Amino acid sequence: MTFASRLKSTTAAAGRAALGAALGLGLTVALLGAAPAVAFAQEPAAAPAAPRAVLPAQGQGPALWTITDADSTLYLFGTVHVLRPDTAWGSPRVDTAFDASDRVILEISNPDDQAAIQPLIQQFGISPARPLSSLLTADEIARLDVAAGAIGATAAQLDPLRPWLVALSLSLAPMLKAGYDPQSGVELILKARAEAAGKPVTGLETIDKQVSILAGLSEETQLAFLRAALDSYDDATTELDALVTAWAGGDVDTINRLGVVEMRETSEEIYEALLVRRNTDWADQIQTLLAGSGTVFIAVGAAHLAGDDSVQDILEDRGVEVLRH
Repeated sequence: MTFASRLKSTTAAAGRAALGAALGLGLTVALLGAAPAVAFAQEPAAAPAAPRAVLPAQGQGPALWTITDADSTLYLFGTVHVLRPDTAWGSPRVDTAFDASDRVILEISNPDDQAAIQPLIQQFGISPARPLSSLLTADEIARLDVAAGAIGATAAQLDPLRPWLVALSLSLAPMLKAGYDPQSGVELILKARAEAAGKPVTGLETIDKQVSILAGLSEETQLAFLRAALDSYDDATTELDALVTAWAGGDVDTINRLGVVEMRETSEEIYEALLVRRNTDWADQIQTLLAGSGTVFIAVGAAHLAGDDSVQDILEDRGVEVLRH
């Protein structure tokens, strides 16, 4: 069975695509805030002036791991890049670990940098030589026009955009309609807290690299992603709601089932590009941090910390002990 047919076989496919972005790519925040006006038809959101308060979670809250050696303590925390403002995820354990850390490392240091992503969209998200109208059927273009209308655009306006960008736009836009707010994402809150406390904030990778991951997917995969988004535009937040509930409660098994296993079953190409290769690179960087000294708080998308190819499993396979806090 081809990837395209697998994607078309379920109305939850676009929900999984949005889920992967919400859990796997820190650029989601910048894209939601600064994607082309043609795709989102909204003014870029202003960054919050001060750290936002977070409602306390029920129970222990999201999962937290610790990696230590003689002179280093590394905290590993899974995040969701876009949340509703009233999502309750506050945790004394997380606050204590964050406050004890000398510095903070996110997936990217500038998750809210709309100025940085705009030229990347121009470079990697536009392809006038291969417009969507030459890649989709007439029926698909008609359906794209309907879906585009819901985000304030038309199929003609989206025509020059590459399939990955349109697919992601159609998958993420319903999040905004459902009350998900880029400014309520975990990274922006942690970044604001760090800056208020004078803690340096750096990234494991750059926003350029994250855009290139999506742009580097094969055209077949990009088109299948877009067709799935058209098939299930109205249901794109259903699984994300379930996953956010699991994340806020520290239920890593459910995160794995909804955010990792289903991604792999949908597309090995996306799974390898979005998770495995990046997790391996981050494990390398964590081992370099361990070779130094100090206390560091590392926050990455929760999908990277669940499943057989998680950052923790890669480290443990290399003999590095990772303990659930």
